[in-house]
Amino acid sequence: QVQVVESGGGSVQPGGSLRLSCAGPGIIFSIAAMGWYRQASGKQRELVATITSRGTTNYADSVKGRFTVSRDNVKNTGYLQMNSLKPEDTAVYYCNLKWGAASDVWGQGTQVTVSS
Repeated sequence: QVQVVESGGGSVQPGGSLRLSCAGPGIIFSIAAMGWYRQASGKQRELVATITSRGTTNYADSVKGRFTVSRDNVKNTGYLQMNSLKPEDTAVYYCNLKWGAASDVWGQGTQVTVSS
């Protein structure tokens, strides 16, 4: 069974930074597109950022200029660097890997809380 494991969430004050990590199985990770999503309490899950297997990135307007998505295919790990965090960034963040025609897997989620 394919699994991805997220880490790096936590609590931070407004203006602070966090880095989330997403580790996946090597044979899949290197060919998969990776997406970061988030779901705030009472809201629908939304796309935050994506990165293709070759490194092309895309961001939601709400995080452009503050968040950076990257990947290390040697370590089979992807990252979401989050700077200048705002209270509205508070959510559970999920990593998703997509590969092949219609295969994907979700991580378990990691809580990010931005509060003073």
